[in-house]
Amino acid sequence: MTADSTAAQNIQQARDTYGMDVWSDGFFQIDSNGHVTVTPTENPDLAIDINSVVDAALESGSALPLIVRFQDIIAARVQRLNRKFREAIAEAQYPNQYRSIYPIKVNQLHEVVAEVLEAGREFDAGLECGSKAELMAALPLIGDDTLLLCNGVKDHVMLSLMLNAQQLGQQVIPIIEKYSEFEQLLLLASEQEQTPRLGVRVKLNTKGSGRWYESGGSRSKFGLTIPEVVKLVQTLKARDQTDSLELLHFHLGSQISDIQVLRSAVKEITQIYTDLIKRGCQIKFLDVGGGLGVNYGGDYENSESSINYGLREYANVIVYAVKEICEERDVAVPTLLSESGRALTAHHSMLVVPVLGVHRPDSPPLTDELNEDEIPAVLSRMQSTLADAEKHDVPGILLECYHDAEELRSEVDQLLRLGYISLEHVAQSDRLYWHTCREILRKLQAAELSPPPQEQLDLEEQLTDLYLCDFSVFHSIIDHWAIDQVFPVMPLHRLDELPTRRAQVVDLTCDSDGKIKNYVSGQGNANWLPLHEHQSGERYHIGIFLVGAYQEILGDAHNLMGRVDEVHVYARDDEPGNFWIEESLKGLSTQEMLSQVQYFPNDLDRRLNEFIRKQINTGVIKPTAASRILNNYTKRLTETTYCSTEVIHNHK
Repeated sequence: MTADSTAAQNIQQARDTYGMDVWSDGFFQIDSNGHVTVTPTENPDLAIDINSVVDAALESGSALPLIVRFQDIIAARVQRLNRKFREAIAEAQYPNQYRSIYPIKVNQLHEVVAEVLEAGREFDAGLECGSKAELMAALPLIGDDTLLLCNGVKDHVMLSLMLNAQQLGQQVIPIIEKYSEFEQLLLLASEQEQTPRLGVRVKLNTKGSGRWYESGGSRSKFGLTIPEVVKLVQTLKARDQTDSLELLHFHLGSQISDIQVLRSAVKEITQIYTDLIKRGCQIKFLDVGGGLGVNYGGDYENSESSINYGLREYANVIVYAVKEICEERDVAVPTLLSESGRALTAHHSMLVVPVLGVHRPDSPPLTDELNEDEIPAVLSRMQSTLADAEKHDVPGILLECYHDAEELRSEVDQLLRLGYISLEHVAQSDRLYWHTCREILRKLQAAELSPPPQEQLDLEEQLTDLYLCDFSVFHSIIDHWAIDQVFPVMPLHRLDELPTRRAQVVDLTCDSDGKIKNYVSGQGNANWLPLHEHQSGERYHIGIFLVGAYQEILGDAHNLMGRVDEVHVYARDDEPGNFWIEESLKGLSTQEMLSQVQYFPNDLDRRLNEFIRKQINTGVIKPTAASRILNNYTKRLTETTYCSTEVIHNHK
C-alpha cells in the first residue's frame, strides 16, 4: 500500500473514529493533509482549513484558547430552516406562511443576533427575549416590521416598555406566562388608553422529551392552564378586545429528542387554537416554541445529545398536523412560528485548545537494569511476572499475571509504609508493574474477548493518558460538567496518521471535575479519546465543536479563567485560504477578571510595591532585582488569564 493510500485510509478512519458524519451536518470535513476543514456556506467548494484560521489569528495577536466563529454557518442554518418549512408548506399546500424566531438567550452576542436577523430578512424572521436586559437589547434592533416575542416573567416595567413599543408601531408581543401578568398588562394599557396586543403560553398535557421534558406538561414552570385561558378569553370578550389575543404558544424544552412528542403537542395546541377561533378570537400566530434539536453525536442511550429526526421531518410534522386539524374543524390556518436557537447557533462556534503536556501512568518507561544482588525478593517476583506476561498469549494466564502484579504492588506499598524498601526500588517496582499491565492489556485487546473481562476494563481505565489542555471546562463547555452534555472533540491536524494513544482531555482548573468525561465516537459514546503521541513543546491543537449555543453565555468565572479570545471568520473565495477574519476580540485580561471579584489592580500594585520596599529596606533583595519583579507582576496583569503555550528551552 502506498503512503498516499495509507493516509487516505487513515483519514476515512478518523471520520469514523470521531463520528463526524453524525454531528458535522456537512459543515466539517478532513482534507488530504489530515487537517479539519469547514465549509460554512452552501458552496461545497469553498472549504477553509481551520488550522490556517488559527495561524492567522495568532499572527494578528490573538491567543489560545480561542473561540472561532464561522459566521456564515449561522446564515446557512437560518436559510436551511426556513427553506425546509417553505418546501413543506408548498408540498402540503398550506395556505399561510412560516416565520422563524431566534431566542436570544441561546447566544446574546450582538454579532450573532445581527447575523441571524440579516440572514432571516428575506424570511421575515424575528426575535424572542426573556428578560428585561434582553428586551432592552432587542427593541432598537427590530424596526417596525420584525416580530419580537417576549417570554419569561414580566414585571410592570417590562410590560410598560412593550406597550410603548406597540405605540411606536413595533411588532412586540408579550406572551402571558401567568395570569397576573395579563391583569397587569390590562391595567397599564387602560392607563395609556391603549388596546394591547398579546399572546398566551399554554400548559399542555403533552410532556417534553429529553433532559428538558419538564418545560412541557401540566407541571411546567410557565404557562396558563386551560381554565385560565378560558377566563382570559372571557375577560377580553367582556372588554370587546378579543382581537388582542394574537398568538398561542407552547414550549417542550430546548432539545426535543423524540419527534412523536412534538407531533402530539402540535395536535394538542392546534385543537385549542381551533376552539378559540370558533369562540371569536382572531389568533394570527401559532408558536410551537423551541426544541429543534442538534445531534451532538450522542448515541440513542444518551437522548439529551441526539435526536431521531431531521430538519425535513421536523417541518413536515408541524405543517401537516396543523393543516389536518384546521381542515377537519373548518378553521383558517395560522402563521406558524418556532423559536429555534440551539439549531441555528450551535455549529457556528468552536473552541481551539492547545495541549500543554501529557501525564501517563506508566512513564517514565522501564529502561534501567536491576542489580540482581541488591534487589528485594518482591522485585524479583515482579520481574518473573513480567516475563510470563511477555511469554504467553492465553487470556487465562494473562489474567493470572495481572492478579499477581496487583498483589505484588500491594506488597511493595506495605514494605514502603514499614520502611523496609528504598525509594529507588519503589520506583523500579512501579515501572515493572505498569510495563506488565501494558503488555497484558495489549494481548487481551488483541484476543477480542466478548464480553471483555472486568480486568481488561480496569486496565483500559488505568492506562488512559491525561492530555492537559489550556482551557476551563467550567467556562467554555459548562453543560458538559453540569448536565453531561456531549460535545464532539477531535484533533485539528495529523488525521492522516493513526492516533496511538488512549486519552482523556483535562483542563487547567484545580478540580477533579475539570475534564471531558464522555466523547463522541463512531461506535457510540466513549469515556476516552484516541489521540496522537505528543511531545513537550510540540504544537498539537484539539477542537471542541458545537459550542455556539448556551456555553459562552452560561460559563462562569471558575478559577478566574474568564472569557477567551475569539475571532469572527467569513468565507471569501478571493481571499488567501478562502477566508478573512472580520473581527478579533480579546478575552478578559487578568486585571479585568480580578476587578470583577473586587481585586482592583491599583490596590494590588500598591500593596505589592509597599511589601517590596520593605524587603529592600531590610536587605532581603537589591533594588534592581526588586524593580524587575514588580515590573513583571504589573506586566502580567494585562495579559490573558490562561497559560502561555511557549515552552522555555535550554539553549546551551
